[in-house]
Amino acid sequence: MAITIFLVMIVLLMLGFPMMIPLIVGAFVGFHTLFGGFSQLETMVQQILGGIRPASLIAVPMFIFAADIMTRGQSAGRLIDMVMAFVGHVKGGLAVSTAAACTMFGAVSGSTQATVVAVGTPLRPRMLKAGYNDSFVLALIVNSSDIAFLIPPSIGMIIYGVVSNTSIAELFIAGIGPGLLILVLFSAYSVVYAVRNNVPTEPKASWSQRLTAVRQALWPLGFPAIIIGGIYGGIFSPTEAAAACVLYALILELVIFRSLTIPQIYATAKSTGLITAVVFILVGVGAAFSWVISFAQIPQHILQGIGVADMGPIGVLFVISVAFFIGCMFVDPIVVILVLVPIFAPVVKNVGLDPVLVGTIITLQVAIGSATPPFGCDIFTAIAVFKRPYIEVIKGTPPFIVMLLGVSVALIFFPQIALFLRDLAFR
Repeated sequence: MAITIFLVMIVLLMLGFPMMIPLIVGAFVGFHTLFGGFSQLETMVQQILGGIRPASLIAVPMFIFAADIMTRGQSAGRLIDMVMAFVGHVKGGLAVSTAAACTMFGAVSGSTQATVVAVGTPLRPRMLKAGYNDSFVLALIVNSSDIAFLIPPSIGMIIYGVVSNTSIAELFIAGIGPGLLILVLFSAYSVVYAVRNNVPTEPKASWSQRLTAVRQALWPLGFPAIIIGGIYGGIFSPTEAAAACVLYALILELVIFRSLTIPQIYATAKSTGLITAVVFILVGVGAAFSWVISFAQIPQHILQGIGVADMGPIGVLFVISVAFFIGCMFVDPIVVILVLVPIFAPVVKNVGLDPVLVGTIITLQVAIGSATPPFGCDIFTAIAVFKRPYIEVIKGTPPFIVMLLGVSVALIFFPQIALFLRDLAFR
């Protein structure tokens, strides 16, 4: 049965169907095989609805809506200008500013694709004008967007938390350490690249210009304060923090900055609704697919075949990392989380791994796979937004992928990179 399901899904993918169609068809093929028809189809419907029932998922459209409002308004631009004012003049400063801007925007959006658009659109022309090679620029933007998947509010962590029944608040704070480590590595590489290629520096901003930039960015900096401070101060749950972010974004862009109008907010809401519909269809169908393959005991046979049950914690983490990294090179990250997390859940529990550490490593691998050839979704976002050929977008990615994989290995051997802040806040 497993071979039939996966052959059907591969054929549909090769024919160009969007990922939700192979998932739906694969789930129904498996259901038909297991039950000899569709006489108990209501069970399948219950699984689909059950996948989107958790209240924590409400945070996903809220964070997407807040990020869309920021991108269309002035908040994203003000954050970028503040970063540029402080480090834009040093060697490689423009590239460092781009990586830092991706981190800051990720701290309010939680979406890698939104970060590619919001940060890449204004900064790519400036980097090209400054003398950076376009393949480096594209690779930096695409891979720096990975940080958005780790820095709270990560949409990937929300999905993982729902699927694995892990504390989303703990996952959020555990992603901060690895996210900042990636920022440091990317910044160091950017400086080395600028020195080796003799890239000119930007004019140095005066202290008055810096103070102006900080003053203008104070309101947008309220987003991470609401998310991190509100959750860990016990004021908000992650879902409530998402709703507070939407309200705050509306107040900023409608009342304080007056950069958007009510009709523009309505158009933004429609865009968010379309994105959310796709995400929730994937979540519901992914839950049904996971139930079908679990009922058929396909995961157990696969894990027994590769001997995961006999491995220690480090071996299990390596297997998980490889599985998620390869999966996201071909398939949407949300789908990979929905399908693979239930498969590995029993093994994670048996070897006594911390689910928060596992979630952080999985989120990182998902982010890396999203920016890795051949089919990483962020690559195609960059192709669509910047209108550049596929080869040019992926040409500069290998050094960044090596650094990201290095952080993954470091997390496996030094888990306190992720767990230190979690333990400080919750233990």
